[in-house]
Amino acid sequence: MEKELTVKPAYSRTELTTYFLKLGTWGFGGPVALVGYMYRDLVENKKWITEEEYKEGVALAQLAPGPLAAQLGIYIGFVHYGLIGATLAGLAFVIPSFIMVVLLGMAYKLYSGLPGMQAVFYGVSAAVIGIIAISAYKLTLKSVSSLKPDAIKSNWLLWLFYLAGIVVTVITQQESILLFVACGLIYMMVKAPPKWIKKPSTVPSVLLMGIGFWEYKGKTVEEIWWFFLKAGTFVFGSGLAIVPFLHGGVVNEFGWLNEKQFVDAVAVAMVSPGPVVITVAFIGYLVAGFPGACIAALATFLPCYIFTVSFAPSFKKIAKNQSIKAFVDGITAVVIGALVGAVIIIALRAIVDLPTLMIAILSMLALIYIKKIKEPQLILLAAIIGILIKGF
Repeated sequence: MEKELTVKPAYSRTELTTYFLKLGTWGFGGPVALVGYMYRDLVENKKWITEEEYKEGVALAQLAPGPLAAQLGIYIGFVHYGLIGATLAGLAFVIPSFIMVVLLGMAYKLYSGLPGMQAVFYGVSAAVIGIIAISAYKLTLKSVSSLKPDAIKSNWLLWLFYLAGIVVTVITQQESILLFVACGLIYMMVKAPPKWIKKPSTVPSVLLMGIGFWEYKGKTVEEIWWFFLKAGTFVFGSGLAIVPFLHGGVVNEFGWLNEKQFVDAVAVAMVSPGPVVITVAFIGYLVAGFPGACIAALATFLPCYIFTVSFAPSFKKIAKNQSIKAFVDGITAVVIGALVGAVIIIALRAIVDLPTLMIAILSMLALIYIKKIKEPQLILLAAIIGILIKGF
């Protein structure tokens, strides 16, 4: 049911849609940058929503599975225009980057075997390793704790989950949903046991949803749907948190892409505007053409959309539930650990010689010391370096 309006919004649905179309087209920099753009534009400049509404949206996005920036956009659309606003904002935000990624997928399929394209991704793949490594480091500090002894001591259980995520990912070369859920449940029981544990007569309700799509006979398309639906449902954190889950399924379990193609897919997502998670459309296109891209994108973004519009009306109450917060904290710690493990696995295969090692290291140093440089600029520079090295 849509929220009843008490005050007429200062903007129309058309203006809301136009804003998110522009953000999805020109919004580079990943989830943190996109969330910052929304605050600057919609809270400070346009004053379409209040700071309190914005903070509630960020909190809900952090508690929900799926891409942070997309969830916040859906919530902002919901604030004054309910279900219709949420749908318009979500679609407008994702569609521009989806189109760009599909076009890049078409070019990649056509030209990936040419020396010029190989030279480009020779440099780009190495830079992506550096970028993901720095992102994993920042996510570690944000989601687990700082590296100060007191912080590590007080958050020792989260660090244990984090290390477990690294070790399990490196050894098995895939990510376990059971491990994610187990860590979340353990942390919840330790930090904030829910009331139904103390009162066994109360049975918690679990929402299970089966969503039908077009009827396809191809087994691959069905596998794409269910795999990416799991990815969108069980992965918490920023857009890059989905990388280890995708790597385990796309490369190791199903063998849809090889290691090089997977790193290239992540690179394409980073040079595209909008949510980083849009890499799923690129992967879907490589595996099963345009239908694969559509199904992969829909399956990945559908869970966060359903979660956001379902819980937004009652979020003030949900946000105070310490058990839910603890569950998400536990899952986030092990997921970030899995991301680090995936970086190690991918790096061992993408760093093939001294030049690629240097590109990866220089990419990390650039992100640390050159504050104004953005990921797309860094990847473009790496592509030029790759062409120069391979060209000579």
